[in-house]
Amino acid sequence: MTVTPIDSALPPLLAPVLTPFDSRGEPDHHRLKEHCQWLLSRGSGLAVFGTNSEGNSMSVRQKRGCLDFLVEQGLPAAMMMPGTGACSVDDAVHLSEAAFDLGVGGVLMLPPFYYKAPTEDGLFTYFSQVIEKIKSPNKKIYVYNIPQVSHIEMSVDLLERLVTSFPGVVVGMKDSSGDWPYTQACIQRLKPHGFRVYAGSEQFLLQGLKEGGVGCISATANINPLAISNLANSWQDKTAETQQLRLNEIRQAFQKFPMIAAMKSAIADSLNDDEWRRLQPPLAALKKSESEALRASLEQINFKVDKQPGR
Repeated sequence: MTVTPIDSALPPLLAPVLTPFDSRGEPDHHRLKEHCQWLLSRGSGLAVFGTNSEGNSMSVRQKRGCLDFLVEQGLPAAMMMPGTGACSVDDAVHLSEAAFDLGVGGVLMLPPFYYKAPTEDGLFTYFSQVIEKIKSPNKKIYVYNIPQVSHIEMSVDLLERLVTSFPGVVVGMKDSSGDWPYTQACIQRLKPHGFRVYAGSEQFLLQGLKEGGVGCISATANINPLAISNLANSWQDKTAETQQLRLNEIRQAFQKFPMIAAMKSAIADSLNDDEWRRLQPPLAALKKSESEALRASLEQINFKVDKQPGR
């Protein structure tokens, strides 16, 4: 089988970038820019508007405003993989076209997640319509598989159908299923097509890279990007297993709490900036007792977010 070459500037690690919000519930562009700059400086690409970005609590207007601002401020669009999935074909097309016009390295697309138990033909038709309506000649779609949230199963057969129907367009996926046999099956069957599989957690990073995956798009890249990036780029070193165990330890400390709120709390503590604690409803910030417990848990494992004001 001939492998379809896929040119990509996207790195092996991307963060589903946490979104800071102001008191009106609008994205705080300047804090977002500073966070993105910090992530880039530590080897992480930018998967803005992902799950941990609270992307589905943001409107198309808000997302476009953030994207335009970040690119205007000189952040490299080629290092971005914005989430553009929506239940509406038109919304997905609109945001994807805007992103491709800015030169992003790809977009991350959820399946339409409101109606449950759709047929594979229905899902194929949805993605087909979105792809066919996007006018950009440089479109690259990464499918976002997160069945525990979307309640939509993206079977390997469906992915292969999309990849073979749209070669060079459906180029990869983020798999947040947490189901290693499924991830492994996606890599084994679809890699001959040039398909790029990102694990949805750094806990699967080393395992995925050994199998032939390309890296991970992981929540805790927001607070531990350098160490995750280091493993992604040195996974064949003799220290790789030890690095992986340390990444797991840090992630497990955050997983004791609501993850998005916990990561925002840790960043707020690092920057001494309580504005970072805001979440969009229905999500809520950690309670004071939870924040204290998180601090104690991180101190116990000797971990601190290395952000500083103005960096």
